[in-house]
Amino acid sequence: MVQRLKAIYLEKAAPRLREMFEYKNVHQIPRIEKIIINCGLGEASQNAKSLDSAMKELSIIAGQKGVITRAKKAIANFKLRKDMPVGISITLRGNSMYAFLDRLINLALPRIKDFQGVSSKGFDGHGNYNLGLKEQLMFPEINFDQIDQIRGMDISIVTTCNTDSEGFYLLETLGMPFKEKFTKN
Repeated sequence: MVQRLKAIYLEKAAPRLREMFEYKNVHQIPRIEKIIINCGLGEASQNAKSLDSAMKELSIIAGQKGVITRAKKAIANFKLRKDMPVGISITLRGNSMYAFLDRLINLALPRIKDFQGVSSKGFDGHGNYNLGLKEQLMFPEINFDQIDQIRGMDISIVTTCNTDSEGFYLLETLGMPFKEKFTKN
């Protein structure tokens, strides 16, 4: 079964981008390569239970198990030793990536209080988009009664775009609710 967002990409986004940027080859048309969900847990070094609950919540949200990221070096001021757990990272590709992006765009983002749209300034110069969320409660899979702490997460949408304008129009065609139109900085 083809994911709904992938079908939108194939039917609407790809032809629009090909016409807009005048690509000669279909392989030049930008596409989403992967989505990386990262959750930094500063308190995980002291509290192993928070690491387990964060792993469980992110696994429910993303649909696959995450990888524990560990400290590369010791920092005494943060009471951090080398190889202590400091966060969780999940990389989504293929159908699970499109399913997550569909839920993010159509279910999670509209549930944010006073949501006006996401900023168009989250592009990195190469067409990749970064988005920070303050809490995990906006996802319908998360039950408010079962969480122990509100945690934020960073979501990076990695594309094959060469410029930010290509990335903006790709995500806009897929339904990403941008607050303002793209302006080159």
